Amino acid sequence: MNRRWIKILALLMSLAPVVGQAVSVRAQLDENGLQRVKIKAGSYFFQPEHIIVKVGVPVVLEVDKEAGIIPHSLVIWSPRMGIDVNERLGTTSIIRFTPQATGQIPFYCQEKLMFFRSHQDRGMAGVLEVVE
Repeated sequence: MNRRWIKILALLMSLAPVVGQAVSVRAQLDENGLQRVKIKAGSYFFQPEHIIVKVGVPVVLEVDKEAGIIPHSLVIWSPRMGIDVNERLGTTSIIRFTPQATGQIPFYCQEKLMFFRSHQDRGMAGVLEVVE
């Protein structure tokens, strides 16, 4: 292999860890003591895919769904953490809960068209991390 290809291969390998990594977003505390996070939901994705919130502090998720006819939902469920969210998403959906325990819990879209993979299986999922 010549030097040029070795350099190109080295460059691609250095970029590989960046591709596919979820961007973490820490909830911002507003003047009312609420943790707020904006989420974009669209064609088989949530942005951000990793949300960090504090335990015992009320959370407000503002979910903006891309325009289109494909239905999407947001499910976050953990009895241990006191979280039970199962919302069909509108253009903008406001979701409120207060996490009662620390840990990580998946969130996902539960929609599925007959004979096709579910939206979750197509990548419309993420992780909610609750910290001290």
